[in-house]
Amino acid sequence: MSIVQEVRSEVMALSASERANLAHDLILSLDNPADYELSPAQESEIQRCLTMVREGTASGRPAFEVFADIKAEYS
Repeated sequence: MSIVQEVRSEVMALSASERANLAHDLILSLDNPADYELSPAQESEIQRCLTMVREGTASGRPAFEVFADIKAEYS
């Protein structure tokens, strides 16, 4: 098993809020953060979503449904 697979496995064992926080930190750590700068509105939306996850009020959908919707819209 590669180190990436090991880390991925460990990360998936984290709670949803821990994974969301980690994802945010990873995005901010990319080589050229200027290319990935978030607008105040995007930061606000991330914080809103994180709050919902932490409070247990967030709802989700399976990824295959989300991808099917995206594919249908842009195909």
